[in-house]
Amino acid sequence: MKDQPQVLPVEGSVIEGPGRYRRRLTALSRQALLAAVLPIVTAVTALLVWELLVRQSGIAHSILPPPSAIFDKLAGFLGLLLKHAVPTTYETLVAFAISIPLGIVLAAIMIYSPPINRALYANLVFFQLIPKIALAPMFIVWLGIGAESRVAFSIFICFFPILISTVTGLQAVDRDMLRLCKAVGASDLQVLIHVRFPYSFPYIFAGMKVAVTLAIIGVVVGEFIASTEGLGYLILFASSRQQTDLGLAAITVLCVVGLMFYALVVLSEMVIEKFYGSH
Repeated sequence: MKDQPQVLPVEGSVIEGPGRYRRRLTALSRQALLAAVLPIVTAVTALLVWELLVRQSGIAHSILPPPSAIFDKLAGFLGLLLKHAVPTTYETLVAFAISIPLGIVLAAIMIYSPPINRALYANLVFFQLIPKIALAPMFIVWLGIGAESRVAFSIFICFFPILISTVTGLQAVDRDMLRLCKAVGASDLQVLIHVRFPYSFPYIFAGMKVAVTLAIIGVVVGEFIASTEGLGYLILFASSRQQTDLGLAAITVLCVVGLMFYALVVLSEMVIEKFYGSH
C-alpha cells in the first residue's frame, strides 16, 4: 500500500489556527499590559525620586513640597478643592460644547464657499498669531469679571484647532467618491452629511483632543485675572500665601478634570467609529 502524501499545514488553516490565535492573544495581552503598566511605573518612580530629593536636600516645603505633603492637602482640603473644581469644570464644558459646533459649522461654510474661505481664513490665522494671554484682560473689560468673559476667552482659543482639523478632513475626501456622488445626483448637503463628515471624523476628533486642553487653559487664565472662585483662583490664592502644597493639590485636581474631558472625547470617538463602522 502506497504511503499517503503528507499534508502540510497551511498558514491560517484550522490545523494551526488555535496555536496562532493563542500566540496573537498573548502578544496583544503583553502589549496591553505594557501600555497600562509602563506609564504607572514611570509616574510612581518619578514621585518617589521627587520625594527622596526633597527630603534629602532639605528644600523648604513652601518652595517645593514633597508628593506626600501634596496628597495630605488633597485629603485634608478635598471639599474645598471640589468646591472650586465645580465652576472650572462647568465653564470648560460650556466653552468646549460651544466650540465644537462653531468650528464644524464654520469649516463646512468655508469648504462650500470659496469667497468666505478667502475672506476668513487669513484673518483667523492672524488672530491665532496674537499671544492669547495678551487678550485675556480685554475679555474682562468687554464682558466683565463673571463667567461670561472666561467662557468667551476659552472659546476664542479652543475653537481654532477644531476648525482647522475639520477643514482638513472635509478637504481630504477621495475625489473619486465626490465625482461618484455628483454623477448620481447627490446634493451638496447629502455629500456633506453622508460622505464628507464621516470621512473627516478622525480629523475632527484630533482637533477636539487639542481643543479640550486649550478650553481648560482659557478658563484657568480667566480665573487668574479676575475671579473669586475656581481652581485657577485657588492656585493663585495659595501661591500668594506660599501654600505651595495646596496650589499643587489644586493643579492635581485640575489635571484630573482635564483627563476626564480627554477621556470623554476619546470615548465619543470610539462610539462614533463603532456606529459608522456598523453601517
